Amino acid sequence: MKRVSLSPVFPFAAILGQEDMKLALLLNAVNPRIGGVLVRGEKGTAKSTAVRALAALLPEITVFDGCPFECGPEEESRHCRRCLLCGGPSDRTRRRVRVVTLPLNATEDRVAGGIDFDRAIRTGCRVVQPGLLALAHLGILYVDEVNLLDDHLVDVILDAAASGENHLEREGISFSHPARFVLVGTMNPEEGE
Repeated sequence: MKRVSLSPVFPFAAILGQEDMKLALLLNAVNPRIGGVLVRGEKGTAKSTAVRALAALLPEITVFDGCPFECGPEEESRHCRRCLLCGGPSDRTRRRVRVVTLPLNATEDRVAGGIDFDRAIRTGCRVVQPGLLALAHLGILYVDEVNLLDDHLVDVILDAAASGENHLEREGISFSHPARFVLVGTMNPEEGE
């Protein structure tokens, strides 16, 4: 098992004030089915810091080594099609919970996944390229400035968060994979509702 050294993170317990925000983040970490947190505050109110500090508190998770959709052995009924067909890779690895940050300029292909065009050109086969929802599985999807995000992308993210799955239907491919994550959106009221 490979260990990666991480840069130090500001401790969650050291964030002063913001008790409602910290409680909401902790409740969602315990039970992601709550549906997420929207943190509204001005710059400098420790919104991003709290999210990263929360991830550092969470225990390591076990995932199949090499599964591009981050399937875990504890989720037998919810594996991606690739893991269902082969019973999941035999190698397992433990890793820290990820904080996947959604960039403001993200496209639907980058968020939900799409065709891996490089492999399609090289091999002639259509292969699904995982998006940020796959990367966020079993972790935290952090959407900074959610109020500036395109409405269509918000719908894609909320659908995945509510169902626990990401359904990809495009370019002749129909594919689903688990997408269970803690959804955290932040916004600065100065930049619009």
